[in-house]
Amino acid sequence: MKENIEILGKKIGMTQVFTEDNKLVPVTVVEVGPCTVLQVKTPEVDGYSAVQIGFQKQKEHRATKAHLGHAKKSGSGPVMEIAEFRTEDPAAFKLGDNIGVERFSQGEKVDVISITKGKGFQGVVKRWGFRGGPASHGSMWHRRGGSYGNCQWPGEVLKGKKMPGRAGGDKRTVQNLVIVKIIEDKNLLLIKGTFPGANGSSVTVRKAIKAKVAKAA
Repeated sequence: MKENIEILGKKIGMTQVFTEDNKLVPVTVVEVGPCTVLQVKTPEVDGYSAVQIGFQKQKEHRATKAHLGHAKKSGSGPVMEIAEFRTEDPAAFKLGDNIGVERFSQGEKVDVISITKGKGFQGVVKRWGFRGGPASHGSMWHRRGGSYGNCQWPGEVLKGKKMPGRAGGDKRTVQNLVIVKIIEDKNLLLIKGTFPGANGSSVTVRKAIKAKVAKAA
């Protein structure tokens, strides 16, 4: 059974490294963990099996009393981020344990969950890629979206119509990215390729759930 592990981290930025076969590979540097196990949920108590983890220490005067009490059970201080992942073996985790880069291995495939860069309120040209109208004088229709409504029936804008609105800031998952290198003393994962999100933003790294396994000859 493949171990189900998720870990919180922070996107540092992009760089490039040479592999063992002397190939230059673009990578994204992610600082992961160490994440503290704040709670272990079991079917007998909570109705399902899961592990709750925390990332990045927070000053005590900025945390609520409920937050402080919850963190105290695991023997750790308050944290800035809390996440939870399901597991089939909750007994493998204990309160106060630290989960870090040691849970991953070089060459392993992972999924990265992040939030795309927010772009604020945008028109249809930038948000949806509309080509716009004539650019000449007098057209009165340069970057508009065209007709939105209907005539007598149904007499309303249909749900899902592409219109101006807030762009970016969406949750996205990039699957089957390869770990090129692990720097354990700095808690860094060098992951091949890129994924959405600004530098310094929070990300979740998990073992790939749809990784293809090579068939035996």
